[in-house]
Amino acid sequence: MASFVLERIIAASPEDVFDISLDVGVHLASQSSHGERAVAGVTTGTMREGDEVTWSARHFGIRFRMSSVVFDVDRPRRFRDRQTRGPFAEFRHTHEFLPAEGGTLMRDTLEFRSPFGPLGRLVDALVMRRHLIAVITERNDAITAHFG
Repeated sequence: MASFVLERIIAASPEDVFDISLDVGVHLASQSSHGERAVAGVTTGTMREGDEVTWSARHFGIRFRMSSVVFDVDRPRRFRDRQTRGPFAEFRHTHEFLPAEGGTLMRDTLEFRSPFGPLGRLVDALVMRRHLIAVITERNDAITAHFG
């Protein structure tokens, strides 16, 4: 399975960064360049343990739907989400929030696997990893700006 880790310091408390990271509206604003919408499940407000949402967004010129569930919530340290239906064979995202000098170290760990076996692994290595890094960076830029 392909994976990557992104980290950044945000000038806010772990509690505040944790809470804003579960806000559907902030997520949608961060993904506006992809025309992202929340189309089912929790579509507004702050997500909680067990909440599900279906996102619709355009990537590579194609509109995709991906349903995910929030789990393993340990405020303000960590939560995870995983795809329950969508384009990936597997998709897991761990969000961590650690006290750090200057605020909070926000760490995103993504693990993903595209379908179609060897072809999917090639897509992950050549295209998907770079694309997902850009998508998560865009999201993290919006979270950072929220506190700026």
